[in-house]
Amino acid sequence: MAEENQPKDIEPKNNRILAYYFIVVLLLGLVVTGILVRMFDTAFVEKEKWEKVAESQKRPNRLVLPGRGNIYSADGKLMATSVPRYYMYIDFKADGLQADTLKHYVDSLSYYLSKKLKNRTAAGYKAHLLRGLRSKSRQYPVYEGRVSYTDLKEIKTYPFLRLSKYKSGFYTKEMVQRQKPFGSLASRTIGDIYGEIEEGGTTKGKNGLELQYDSLLRGQAGLSSVRRVGGGWTNVIEIEPVNGMDIRTTIDIDIQDITEKSLLDKLKEIDAESGTAVVMEVATGEIKAITNMGRIREGIYGETKNHAVADESEPGSTFKVASMMVALEDGVCTPTDSVDTGNGIFMYKGARMTDHNANKGGFHVITAEKAIWNSSNIGVAKLILRGYESNPSKFVEGLYRIGINTPLNLEIPGAGRAKIRKPSDSTRYWSKTTLPWMSFGYETQIPPIYTLTFFNAIANGGKQVRPMFTKEILRDGEVVKSFSTEVLNPAICSEKTLTQIKSMLVGVVEEGTGQAVRSDIVSIAGKTGTAQLSQGSAGYKAAGVSHQVSFCGYFPADKPVYSCIVVIRRPRIGYPSGGTMAGGVFKSIAEKIFAGTVSYNLDKMPA
Repeated sequence: MAEENQPKDIEPKNNRILAYYFIVVLLLGLVVTGILVRMFDTAFVEKEKWEKVAESQKRPNRLVLPGRGNIYSADGKLMATSVPRYYMYIDFKADGLQADTLKHYVDSLSYYLSKKLKNRTAAGYKAHLLRGLRSKSRQYPVYEGRVSYTDLKEIKTYPFLRLSKYKSGFYTKEMVQRQKPFGSLASRTIGDIYGEIEEGGTTKGKNGLELQYDSLLRGQAGLSSVRRVGGGWTNVIEIEPVNGMDIRTTIDIDIQDITEKSLLDKLKEIDAESGTAVVMEVATGEIKAITNMGRIREGIYGETKNHAVADESEPGSTFKVASMMVALEDGVCTPTDSVDTGNGIFMYKGARMTDHNANKGGFHVITAEKAIWNSSNIGVAKLILRGYESNPSKFVEGLYRIGINTPLNLEIPGAGRAKIRKPSDSTRYWSKTTLPWMSFGYETQIPPIYTLTFFNAIANGGKQVRPMFTKEILRDGEVVKSFSTEVLNPAICSEKTLTQIKSMLVGVVEEGTGQAVRSDIVSIAGKTGTAQLSQGSAGYKAAGVSHQVSFCGYFPADKPVYSCIVVIRRPRIGYPSGGTMAGGVFKSIAEKIFAGTVSYNLDKMPA
C-alpha cells in the first residue's frame, strides 16, 4: 500500500518546484527586460542628458607638450635643448579681483618682486602695479621678461599672487626657450626656434638645423583631461605625447672653440665688420667647426648671418686656383710656361687691370706657377686669354667640369649657390672683359662653403665630397638614421694636374703671398685671396673702397686631414691682406688643432 501512495506525494512537490522556477524565470526576465529598456532609454532617448552629465565630470582636454629633441655635437656634448619660460600677467578685469585687496598687498608684493627680479625698485613696482590697476588691462605684464619654472613657483607664493587666479587675476603664458650650453659656438648653424607654442602644442624651427630638421625635432603633443574621481579631480593622460628626435651633428666642440676664438681675436685686432671660418674633415666632408662673427657694436661681436653658406660674393684670388686647374687640364699651359705681366698694369679692351705690386714695378716675366704663388691678376688673366679668348665658353665648361659650382644641397635652409655665368646666358650680360676678370675671381658669386669644398677635393686626391653637418638622428638614444659621406665627383681633374696644383699651393705658403701662414708646427698649403667689395651703384670706384680677404687651404700639406677657409670682410685697421689677416687666423687654427691631435711615443723620447 505504501508503494502505491508514493507517486501521489511526489507529484505535488514537482508541481510546486516548476511553479517556483517559472516565477524566478519570470522575475529574471522582467529584470532583463527592464535593463534593456533602460539601456535603450539611456543610449537613445536620454543620450544628450547623460553626455552632459559625463562632460560635467571632466574638464576640457589640455595639450600635453612634447619635449623638443636635443642637438648634440659629434662627441655627444649638448649644444641645444629646450627649457620652459613664462611671461607673467594680471587680468585687472577678473571677476573676483578687488582693488582694495591689491592695495592691501601692493607694498609687500612690490618688495618681493623687486628683490627677486631686480629690474625695478620696490617703489617702481608699486607704481607699475597701480598703473595697471587704473588701466583695467586684461593682459598687464607683471614683468617684461620671462622667468623659469623654478622662479615662477616662488613668485606664486608672494602676497596677493598666492590668491586664486580669480581673486588675483594672475596668469602666465608658457614659452619655450632654446638653451645653448656652449653659447655662440656654431650658433647660426645650429639655428634658433620661435618661442611661441603653436596651436598644435609644438614649437617651430626658425633657421639652421633647427629648421632643417624641424619635423623630427618638434615631436607630437598629447592630450590630458581632468576628471572627477571619488569626489576629487585628477589628471588623466588621454593620448601620450611623443617627444622629438635628437640630432647628432658633425661639430667638434674643441675644434669649434679653437676656430671661433682664433677668428674673434683677429676681428677685434683689425676692427673688421665680420668674419667666417669653416673647418672640414678632408676624407669625410664632415664640418668640424663653423663660425660667423659679425660686429654688433664697437668691439663686440656675435653670431649673426650664416655667411659661410649664404653669402654669394666674389671670391677673389682663391678662384685663380680653379682657373689654373682648367688651363692645365686643357693643356693651355704648363707650370713652367712664361707669361709677361709687365710693370703690373695691363689695359684690356679699355679696362685697367693691376697687380698688387704695381707700385713696385710689377712682376714682369714669370712662370705660370709663380703667377699663382704671387697671386698675379695679370699673369692668370693673360694665360686664360691665351687659351680661351676666342672661345670663352670652353673655359666656363672647364669650371663646370671641375665641380666648383656643383650644387651642394646643404642641410642649412637659406644656403646660397655658386653662380658662374656662361657667354650664352641671356639672363646675365657677358661683356668683353668678363673672361679675364672672371679668371681671378670677379664677376662670379661663390659662397665660402663652395670654395672650401673645391679645395677640400684637391686635398682629398681629387675626390669631391658633399659637406656634412649631421651624423645621426636618434630616438631615446637609439640611432634611427645615420648619414654617410656622399661623393659628388670622384675625380675633379687628372692626377697629373692635381699634383701640379698641390705643388703650387705649397709654393704659395713657402714662396709667395701666403708666407705669413708658414708654420714650424704643421705644414700648410693654400691660396690667399683679396677682393674689393662693390659699393652698390658706385661699384668699385667709390671713395674708401672696402675689401674682403681670405685664405683657403688644408693641413698637413703632405697628408691632409683638415681643410679650412677663413674670410674677413671690411677690416678697418691695417693693410687688407689675405695672407696676414685671414691667413693668420688659418695658421692659428691649424697649429692649435694639430697640437691637440699629435700623440707622442714617450718610450722613444730622449731622457
